[in-house]
Amino acid sequence: MKLVLLSGTNRPDSNTRKIVAQLEALYRDFGHKPVIVDLAELPTEIFLPSAYAAKPASFAHFNDAILESDGLHVVTPEYNGGMPGVLKYFIDMLKFPESFERRPVAFTGIAAGVWGALRPVEQLQAVFGYRNAYIYPERVFIPAVHGHLGATGGVTTLEILARLKAQAAGFAAFVQTIQKV
Repeated sequence: MKLVLLSGTNRPDSNTRKIVAQLEALYRDFGHKPVIVDLAELPTEIFLPSAYAAKPASFAHFNDAILESDGLHVVTPEYNGGMPGVLKYFIDMLKFPESFERRPVAFTGIAAGVWGALRPVEQLQAVFGYRNAYIYPERVFIPAVHGHLGATGGVTTLEILARLKAQAAGFAAFVQTIQKV
């Protein structure tokens, strides 16, 4: 099973990427080898106006990672009450409609504030629902994310770690079930 973890921001050294690393370790504990798509690694030429008509060759492996995945786990921060613009732009640059059509998707939201990125996750659910993805219902929201990360970036709060572990285990089972259909 090929799972993709999408780090939904291009901010350097982001907390989003730290949560993605934690999820990667959890999926590996369950015997999976997830692929990480980190928006901080997007090629600059994808932001040229000409990219709408013809995607640059340097974007192909990002697109292929999504198209070849059996399931997609999106980790998004909250920026100004919504999803990062780069995440929406990335979604817009992917092939339509096949990128998310009947693809299982899970969401984890992180924020400095008290709601743990509830709003961007709900926005993403609308976008992915429009694109006919299979949305995994167990979302995880991490409020005040700074207080849950240790010096090396790992999650230190046992309750948050337990929720991430349950989400990863449940999502892997969800993807496997859908593969059988």
